[in-house]
Amino acid sequence: MFAMAMSKKPVTGMKDILPAEMQIRDYVISLIKETYKGFGFTSIETPCVENIGNLSNKQGGENEKLIFKIMKRGEKFDLEHAQCENDLADSGLRYDLTVPLSRFYSNNASALPKPFKALQIGPVWRADRPQKGRFRQFYQCDIDILGDPTNLAEIELILATTTLLGKLNFKGFKIHINDRRILKAMAQYSGFAPEQFDEVFIILDKMDKIGQEGVKEELLEAGFCADSVEKYMGLFDLLKQGEEDGGLAALGNILEGVVEDGAVENLKEIIDSVKTTSEVDFSLIFDPTLVRGMSYYTGTIFEIEVPQFGSSVAGGGRYDEMIGKFTNMQTCACGFSIGFERIVTILLDQHFEVPFKGEKTAYLIEKGMDSARLCEVLKEAQSVRENGGQVLVSMMNKNKKFQKEQLTAEGYTQFKEFYKNPLKN
Repeated sequence: MFAMAMSKKPVTGMKDILPAEMQIRDYVISLIKETYKGFGFTSIETPCVENIGNLSNKQGGENEKLIFKIMKRGEKFDLEHAQCENDLADSGLRYDLTVPLSRFYSNNASALPKPFKALQIGPVWRADRPQKGRFRQFYQCDIDILGDPTNLAEIELILATTTLLGKLNFKGFKIHINDRRILKAMAQYSGFAPEQFDEVFIILDKMDKIGQEGVKEELLEAGFCADSVEKYMGLFDLLKQGEEDGGLAALGNILEGVVEDGAVENLKEIIDSVKTTSEVDFSLIFDPTLVRGMSYYTGTIFEIEVPQFGSSVAGGGRYDEMIGKFTNMQTCACGFSIGFERIVTILLDQHFEVPFKGEKTAYLIEKGMDSARLCEVLKEAQSVRENGGQVLVSMMNKNKKFQKEQLTAEGYTQFKEFYKNPLKN
């Protein structure tokens, strides 16, 4: 008799990954590395666990409410005198890769080139409500350029990311681009006080779900000045007029003297450069409603929307002040994060098949074969592998037909059978 059975299901929000999906994941990761390294990005790795103070520095927006905290150990765990939850925790699982990268660069800058182009792929954790394409443990893939104050960083990040999506056969997707400096200037021009900006932006971020009238109603319900709300909404009416640049030039004229010098021209140059250079099928549009939830963004922000998924699959922007929180010295930084899990979900829904460069062969061996004969088969398989082939060696099941059907589903196209009696081969 067995004791009470252990749970065979993963923890809520986590999942087991079967071989068919794992093949796609491995392929996408290899393509990511190949593509991004072609743009000069260098792979790094950071620990999964970070100091709780780094994770709770009021830079991560809503994600800071979703941290999986790690309890203190031994004598440091003083439950009796704890005043709040953080008195019991000294570290946590990272909720993104940007905070760890900023700490990494601060700690290792002297050993890194300037500017430094970083590629980081790894799991992150958020105590979020699970849904399709969203889990509590998931992989992120980030590229960041540290130490480049020019918009070449944004241009390179967008070109690299769109090149990757093109290789995955994504077409007709949209890149929404904005600048936090323009976002703030629009609010300031309308008469909102700086301390009100964050609340205004939280409501504005709902534009794609509740529409312009919905945003207007929520701003008024929140108690903001009606004149400021009307003036603010009037800016978005202007941007509906259909200019080729999305109304960016017209907006720049209105905000002259309010928006930071060069912000509008900087964004226009990024848009023009990417459109002129890229050969991938996508549209790049100025979107004044794009907010991005992370409060650490200081300049350009962008998101990629894929019609097949109905939401963004990548996003990022410039965060020139985060590294300075570790070093007290400002370091320019800009990054783009791909929603790896969402991309894999789309590919699975499309029944995507991983392209293989060579044949996958299965050697099926009859049970009971003598050791000398078995060694001959193993040596043959090894010879094929040394010449670049892929060979699975496995015992032959009683239901050989079903066994072959399963292997075919895993991509095996050739089968070779070996029997105890060589005459049967």
